Amino acid sequence: MRAFTRMAAFAGTAFVALTAATAFAGELKPFETTAFEAAQQAGNPIVVDIWASWCPTCAAQEPIVEKLAASPDFSAVTVFKVDFDKQKDVVQALGAQRQSTLIAFKGASETARSVGDTDPASIEALFRSALTN
Repeated sequence: MRAFTRMAAFAGTAFVALTAATAFAGELKPFETTAFEAAQQAGNPIVVDIWASWCPTCAAQEPIVEKLAASPDFSAVTVFKVDFDKQKDVVQALGAQRQSTLIAFKGASETARSVGDTDPASIEALFRSALTN
C-alpha cells in the first residue's frame, strides 16, 4: 500500500509539474485558414512554419521552433505548421517559394521572414519580432 501511495504522490507531482511547464507554452498547431485568420484579426503574435517531411533543413529547424514555442518568453505566440507538399494553396497564398520558410506576424502584419535558417539566435529574433512589432 505504501508503494502505491508513493506512486500516486509521484504521479500527482509529475502532473502538476507538467501542467505548470505547459501553462506557459505557446501553441503549436497544424495550419487551418480560419484559425490563422482569427489569430490575425485578434492581433495575436504568430509564426508560420512551412515544412516538408523530406527536408533536412526543416528537420534542423524543428527542435529550435519547438523549444521556442515551449518557452515562457513566447507563450503568447501561436505557431502554425504548413505542410509544403499537402497545402500548396496556403504556401502560395503566403508567398513562400520553398519549404523551411518561417514567417512571423503581429496580427495581420508580417514582421519577419526567413528561408533555410537554422541559427537558433536568428530564429529566436524572428519569434521576438512577432511580439514587439
